[in-house]
Parts: sequence; C-alpha cells; structure tokens
Amino acid sequence: MNRVGVIGVGSYLPEKILTNVDLEKMVDTSDEWITTRTGIKERRIAPPGICSSHMAYEAAKLALKDAQLSAEDIDLIVVATNSPDTLFPPTCL
Repeated sequence: MNRVGVIGVGSYLPEKILTNVDLEKMVDTSDEWITTRTGIKERRIAPPGICSSHMAYEAAKLALKDAQLSAEDIDLIVVATNSPDTLFPPTCL
C-alpha cells in the first residue's frame, strides 16, 4: 500500500524587506491605506537572478532536513507559486 503525507516542511524568504513605510517614500500612499486594504505590512524582495525555483529549492532542503530524509528518499515535491519563473513551465530548476 502506497502512503502519501507531509512529513517535513521548509520555507525560504529573501533577506531584503520592503515595508509600507518604504513605499510611502516612493509613491503617494500610506501604511494605513495599504494595511487596511490588503493586510500587508511588508514584503520580501528577491535579489536579481533569484527566481521562485531558487527559493523553492532552499525551502525543499529545509523540508528534507525537517523530515530527516535525503532527496533520494522521496518521490515528489509539490511547488505552488503565484510568481513563476516563466509562464510555461511555471517553475523549473
């Protein structure tokens, strides 16, 4: 019998942070306006050349460590993103 389950999780965030206060200096907006409409206070900005597939790779390494497994121990990794590397295929490494 084949079994499927989530046995490890990992995440990755780029170091650079862009806050609503930073945006106030760039465009005519305010922290209050953005927060009340979106709930967003800050967002992470990937450096040039770093795509969603790179971030997925870093998150996958942490998930494997969390599960105490190696890449050879698993059959599938599911990646979901709304910021793909390219339109088709959406994420490739």
